[in-house]
Amino acid sequence: MKITKLVVLFNYQKILIGLFVSILFFVFSLLLNSTILGLIFKIISLIIFLNIIASIIASYILYDKSDLYELQKINKVVNIAKDNKAILIHASFDPLSKKIENEYPNLNLTVCDIYGNRHEHDKGIKTSKKIFPPNPKEIKIHPNKLPFENESQDFILAITAVHEILNHETRVEFFKEAKRILKDDGIIIVSEQFRNFTNFLFFNIGAFHFLSFKQWKKGIYDANLKIDGSEKITPFANMLIIKKNIA
Repeated sequence: MKITKLVVLFNYQKILIGLFVSILFFVFSLLLNSTILGLIFKIISLIIFLNIIASIIASYILYDKSDLYELQKINKVVNIAKDNKAILIHASFDPLSKKIENEYPNLNLTVCDIYGNRHEHDKGIKTSKKIFPPNPKEIKIHPNKLPFENESQDFILAITAVHEILNHETRVEFFKEAKRILKDDGIIIVSEQFRNFTNFLFFNIGAFHFLSFKQWKKGIYDANLKIDGSEKITPFANMLIIKKNIA
């Protein structure tokens, strides 16, 4: 429940507004003389309330009950146990690096925090960093300039992070940089929620926080990379396997 609690903390204002609106519609439904209009207001109130509950349950399934922050699915794609050089990218929220370092001490891992992401000044970040303290070896990166040598990395992990690069051109520059520092047989693993029907159904307007698969595909292809595979982690998130587009 750790991460779900943080999701609620990050979105508590939206949740409170939603509850207030739900209660308001319910109160109005009791004051109205019209039976039909009163019933409509009750249904709207119930839909808003159920949507809030559904989004919290979906967050629990995604963040605390899935493989999103586990390593089983990643291990099927890349051998983490090897003496590789790898990068883990996050956006001011890192529940994974300590786990990777503890389980795979031979891995040469660099932890990177995207500079200027939306979470950086969020009120909930202080709390999240108490629960998941920043890695002491963590470095800040600009997405369009990765401080690594050409073809120096075996794989790159970006778990619910790259969607924080809001501008398409900057996102393309990030993928171009990732391509530059990746070995020819290297892999980029991007795990993200998509802006799709399922996420709209459970997260409502919160789905606009994410990118559609079409946007991901364009950003990756514009950097001359290719999507080598896609695996659904839960109904709410996918893991994209990205490789160099070598002719």
